[in-house]
Amino acid sequence: MGHSAGLRAGTRYAFSRSFKTKGYIPLSTYLRQYKVGDIVDVVANGAVQKGMPYKVYHGKTGVVYNVTRSAVGVILYKQVGNRYMEKRVNLRIEHVRLSRSREDFLKRVKENNAKMKKAKTEGVHVHLKRLPVPPREARTVSTKGNMPESITPIPYDTKI
Repeated sequence: MGHSAGLRAGTRYAFSRSFKTKGYIPLSTYLRQYKVGDIVDVVANGAVQKGMPYKVYHGKTGVVYNVTRSAVGVILYKQVGNRYMEKRVNLRIEHVRLSRSREDFLKRVKENNAKMKKAKTEGVHVHLKRLPVPPREARTVSTKGNMPESITPIPYDTKI
């Protein structure tokens, strides 16, 4: 038996369109404007074979370094042996979407700035560092009116 090792080998599920997303590609995909420095996710669209990324880059996040009429250049990092190499990949815009990875960070920055302004007007020191969730408070479980039950499995019955 031969073993296919082509460019798209092993991409049966990675490049397939998911449920209710088959068919035409929404116009918003083509109308979105990308700028140099934008953070984008590389997600291959199986309906468009032109400008498709190699399977290693599917699901990776990178930075746009070049914008053309129908494609963008993206800087990605690929693990090669024991190091990460910078790779520059040119992809059509059907295979790229704006990343939401910085949304939470930018939201937190705005909230922190608002807190700082408020604290400055009130003349109070404010703590902005994120803290891990502390353990739950200690509590006692009472058995008053809540007696423990012993649970046993129902024996298997072969009668019909």
